[in-house]
Amino acid sequence: MTGAPHTPAHTPPPDPSAPRHSGGRTARALGELLGPRFCRAVGEEARRAGRALRAVARGPGRERDLVVQSLKAAGAALVAWVVAKVWLGDPMALMAPWVALVMVQATVYSSLLRAGQQCAAICAGTLLASAAQAVTGGTLTALALSLPVLMLLANWSRFGDQGIYGATTAVFTLATGSVSAASVGHRLWQTALGAVIGLAVNAFVLPPIHLRDVRENLAAVAREAGDVLCGVAAGLRGGEWDSGSAAEWSRGSSRLEHRLETLHSARRWGRESLRLTAGPLRALRRPPSAVPPETEDERWSRVTGHVRALTRTLAVAADEDRAPAPPDPEVLRTYAGLLELIAGACHSESARLLGRRPAGGCDDRGGDGDGGDRGDGDGEQAEAARRALHRQLQEGLRDQAGRAAAPVTVLGSLLLQAESLWAETVPGAASGAARRTAADIAPRTAAE
Repeated sequence: MTGAPHTPAHTPPPDPSAPRHSGGRTARALGELLGPRFCRAVGEEARRAGRALRAVARGPGRERDLVVQSLKAAGAALVAWVVAKVWLGDPMALMAPWVALVMVQATVYSSLLRAGQQCAAICAGTLLASAAQAVTGGTLTALALSLPVLMLLANWSRFGDQGIYGATTAVFTLATGSVSAASVGHRLWQTALGAVIGLAVNAFVLPPIHLRDVRENLAAVAREAGDVLCGVAAGLRGGEWDSGSAAEWSRGSSRLEHRLETLHSARRWGRESLRLTAGPLRALRRPPSAVPPETEDERWSRVTGHVRALTRTLAVAADEDRAPAPPDPEVLRTYAGLLELIAGACHSESARLLGRRPAGGCDDRGGDGDGGDRGDGDGEQAEAARRALHRQLQEGLRDQAGRAAAPVTVLGSLLLQAESLWAETVPGAASGAARRTAADIAPRTAAE
């Protein structure tokens, strides 16, 4: 086969004055090599790190507590190294900073507990490895004899998560070569020294008290409950909601349940952080700050359950394959006003817990004034508005009862959840609502 000879295209010489984009090409090539998912993950982690740094600079909080604990752990290790290596001149100064580093735990009680567990594990590893070395006379056979036993001990619940240090200590002990009574004594002494230094640093240098986490998480539960209710109210008021909107509301209630679990965890940490520290703090006239009682956790747990039931009812009503049908849009707009009032009460509770000025309810959602601008949910004005909306919804319930049963089922369930939410979010509303409901029902019953 013949043809015209191929003439390579002429490539012009590079223009020195043209801008260079080697950095952009390198970034794009790196992005193509690693993949977009990896790049997005790295970007998200960078943004999280930036938010954490801003939180540290902004003021006291969980992020700053983590920084303090990290610096305390590093300082404890440095102090242990100086004491063991510089002051005492111990050639086996590795164990002291190692143990001190891991002794600085989230609470003083957990530090003491971990100290006992780790010292027991290290002693077991050192003694068993030394005994195996003395019996077998070889490093390999000593490892083969001691490591299986130590790994079984590592899974013993009495050691907690510190049991693995027995096996690692055995490896370090046998890796140093000769094992003698002096080296075993040095290792145990260094372990005790590191544990004492780590405990002292954690207990006397800014002892960790996790009471602020309880208040912040409780305020977050209240705030996010109000946010979910604001989202539902906005969708119902607009009239354009479907199964996708209902699914998004359900995801919001699921996130609210996860936040509630975080609150329970913070409560446990706060309770543990006062063990062994509450008395000394009071003796130093630094009493721990008061936190909301545990009954508040139970109250917002009930609120979370009602929000979950409310969103589940709307999800069922939005499903075309199920029998219940949603109520009329006009009735749902009235119901949206009631939800905005409840959301305002939630936001006010959140602001009160943090010592801030109570914020509005769903102002940024664009309501028509039924409750969006009323942040003070426990005021007489909010209560009057709630009673008016409740009467309108009761009338809508009676009107729809004469036309179809399915919308009445949905509206009745929604109204029940809203009443339960109002009784929980507004202090003292439960008994008052019961008295008013009885007073409202009695005249209607007599008239009928």
